[in-house]
Amino acid sequence: MANTKYIFVTGGVSSSLGKGIIAASLAKLLQARGYKTTIQKLDPYINVDPGTLNPYEHGECFVTEDGAETDLDLGHYERFLNVNTSQANNVTTGRIYQSVIDKERRGEFLGKTVQVVPHITNEIKDRIQILGRSGDYDIVITEIGGTVGDIESLPYIESVRQLKWELGENNALVIHLTLVPYLSAAKELKTKPTQHSVKTLMESGISADILVCRTEHELSQDLREKLALFCNVKKEAVIQSIDASTIYDVPNHMLKEGLDTITLKKLALSDETKPDLTQWNAFLKRHKNPKAEVTIGLVGKYVELQDSYKSILESFIHAGAENEVKVNIKSIHSEFINAKNADPKIEDLDGILVAPGFGERGIEGKIAAVNYARENDLPFFGICLGMQMAVIEYARNVLKLADANSTEMDDGTTNPVIDIMENQKNITQMGGTMRLGAWDCDLKEGTLIHKIYGKNTISERHRHRYEYNNKYQEQLEKAGMISSGINPQTGLVEVIEIPSHPWFVGVQYHPEYKSTVASPHPIFISFVKAAKDFSKKRTKK
Repeated sequence: MANTKYIFVTGGVSSSLGKGIIAASLAKLLQARGYKTTIQKLDPYINVDPGTLNPYEHGECFVTEDGAETDLDLGHYERFLNVNTSQANNVTTGRIYQSVIDKERRGEFLGKTVQVVPHITNEIKDRIQILGRSGDYDIVITEIGGTVGDIESLPYIESVRQLKWELGENNALVIHLTLVPYLSAAKELKTKPTQHSVKTLMESGISADILVCRTEHELSQDLREKLALFCNVKKEAVIQSIDASTIYDVPNHMLKEGLDTITLKKLALSDETKPDLTQWNAFLKRHKNPKAEVTIGLVGKYVELQDSYKSILESFIHAGAENEVKVNIKSIHSEFINAKNADPKIEDLDGILVAPGFGERGIEGKIAAVNYARENDLPFFGICLGMQMAVIEYARNVLKLADANSTEMDDGTTNPVIDIMENQKNITQMGGTMRLGAWDCDLKEGTLIHKIYGKNTISERHRHRYEYNNKYQEQLEKAGMISSGINPQTGLVEVIEIPSHPWFVGVQYHPEYKSTVASPHPIFISFVKAAKDFSKKRTKK
């Protein structure tokens, strides 16, 4: 296709309405029709990226193949499309202003006064079009964070207005996601919030081409006509987005509503090819019709906010469907678990995953959970910090190195079985300076991890500063904890396992970032199967 088409997704009335899911669902439908589609996220906050944000503030920080620390919505994009995103798929106000200021310092503006219009808006427009200019995509969907009317979002809305005008008719459209609330006292849906949201958007010079209305109840034809009339859109462009039992239902809901059809019509693109959702619906069928159930404990310090572990939770859904089991997650706050109270919190579980994280809080609870899993043959999976806690637990309780620890938690420990990476020791800035992105790992033949992947070399994404201390490798291996995955360039231990245990694996990388509906991650598949087998054995006993 000669010209890339652009779709902008804005939100109104309330945050957390699901712009990312709507954008990903539309992209899935367009992809299923044969269009090469990608999605990008524009975030209005001034942080350069989410890498330094607390998970309580922002949820999970998703990491791309090329090492970008990005918004968690990029995880949804990858899980729906089964296509990798990159640095270009997530743009923040911090990054925009940083780039403009750097250009000003280099004298690129020839002494002009640097202003929001045109300099900031031009930078935003350039970032929006990077993916389109690559020639790799027919359609680029751009999700704008926040809601219309937010002071932070104004430069983005203005950039969309300019770009829509510059691109011309049939080359760009705006989808506005809004809320149609149900008032139980009046027993009716209310359109006024949507009307005001659209009015605010129009005050910025943008008319919505398509309305997507989040709702708890069906929108009547009369209500759709009212919204069309007052919001200046075609009736067929009023799309209902009713609450779904799972986010993976949304593409089918949008297909039924005709979101993809009206989108292609407005972009003057052919809609003759019908979406092929065969694989997607096969996954949904398995997901909704499990033949068994397992309960897995998620041990972490951010369990109050499920978005903190979004990719892990979604990976369990993918792996559960693959195993035809329902995976129930029991959240266990690592700060409130210890060696004395671990048994009643863990004894009914079919597996334990010790989650990634940073800092000292909740560490001893994670070690207690690892200890229980190891001593009771309970399937154990440790990711990043979770893998490091497994090494510390083994060093303390098997090697009898009582003060074994990570220098992240105790820089005075005499047995730093986990230590800061050599290339991290002189780094002072926090943002974007960790070991990030995809790195190779060689797997030892005959090990569980080699059996899981079925190949000798893998590539996985990372996000960490501390590593397994190779000075203790010989002691640990002699005692029964083997290093089954090694980075070929650095010698860094990426995977540990205990062969005498039914299923005990720790990985330094983040496999959850690469699990998708079309390609569930093999480690999660194997772990869920191990939990399923454990549950069967316990039932027989």
